Amino acid sequence: MLSKQSIRGKVEIYHEGTKLTKDDIIELSKEWSEIQENFFKKMLKQGGTFSIKGYKFFIKPEEQLLTSRGEKDAGVITLPGDDAKF
Repeated sequence: MLSKQSIRGKVEIYHEGTKLTKDDIIELSKEWSEIQENFFKKMLKQGGTFSIKGYKFFIKPEEQLLTSRGEKDAGVITLPGDDAKF
C-alpha cells in the first residue's frame, strides 16, 4: 500500500479525466502488488499514461526548471567573497 509521503504534493494524477486525491490513490493501491506499487512510484517521477489493474492513469509530474541546454537548473551559485568563512 502506498503512503501519503510517497505521493508528491505538486504531482497531478488523473483517472478517466477526473483528478484523484491522495486518499483515492491510497485506497486503490491496497489491491496492488509490490511490483505495481514500484511502477506507480516510478511513473510519479516520470509522468505519462499507463494502466494498473484496469484503471487508466495519467500523471502530470511537477515541472522541473531546465537551463537552455535542457539540463536541470543548479540554482543560485554563491561565490565566496571577502566576508565568507570556511
